Amino acid sequence: MSARTQTETLPTPRRAASRSMRAEETLSKALGYSAIVFTVLIIGIPVFWLITGALKTNREIFSPNPQWLPSQVMFDNFTKAWEGAPFGRYYINSFITTILGAACEITMGITTAYALVFVRFPKRDWVFVLLLVALMVPEEVVIVPNYLTIANWHLVNTYAGIVLPGASIAFGTFLLRQYFRSLPPELIDAARVDGAGHMRTMLSIIVPIAAPAVATAGLLSVVAKWNDYLWPLIVTSTADMRTLPIGISWLLDQEGNTEWGVVMAATLFVVVPVVLVFLYAQRFLVSGIAAGAVKG
Repeated sequence: MSARTQTETLPTPRRAASRSMRAEETLSKALGYSAIVFTVLIIGIPVFWLITGALKTNREIFSPNPQWLPSQVMFDNFTKAWEGAPFGRYYINSFITTILGAACEITMGITTAYALVFVRFPKRDWVFVLLLVALMVPEEVVIVPNYLTIANWHLVNTYAGIVLPGASIAFGTFLLRQYFRSLPPELIDAARVDGAGHMRTMLSIIVPIAAPAVATAGLLSVVAKWNDYLWPLIVTSTADMRTLPIGISWLLDQEGNTEWGVVMAATLFVVVPVVLVFLYAQRFLVSGIAAGAVKG
């Protein structure tokens, strides 16, 4: 019997249910694709305007009729941006503070999360509650205490002064703790039977297995510290200690004659390295966050 004959012999309610399921699947796909297109437009249009704006003149940027593509490509904007502020020095400062800050944060996050999950000590749950409380405190609230502490230690306008207040962030510890809790306890028991201590267990077993979560926490830390503006601005006092986000503000004219094409070109100096890092590490991001949510 042919397929067409079999379809025609199906009961009418069954054929109707099949058509209804296909219609629902088509509608679901259409809604999903529409959401994707809408999200891409919301995110992509400002990014596209930033890239094209870096190649335009002020007249084209402020044209009453939006001009999406430059009539004449202005590569001079990148040269003016680079010469308008010491971006070479800013790159060095940003790389140093980002690498040191992210390394300290990941080290503190791994060791703290390991202790909260695999080491038994009094009031361990209370420590975790304090960690959750720290997640709820806005960064701006602790700026004054942090500055007073750094000033008392004579670390103002130093790399250590920029890095130390962010050396331990509650979110990274929380993320890694959630991931560590999802690991089978048999691994730890086997390591103890083999005579491994906490340090050996953490470095040889837990960290390699938790590589996606560690990479995720590291990526989020790198992005946050690379883009940090307020704290480096407050704790530094000379131009040779500024970072890239602060360098962009040097290109803003106080009298309102800012060349926004130059500012957008300078913004690309900050954005491009982060995009490259994200493209390299994005495969760890989703898996690390999803795995960290497996067990509460």
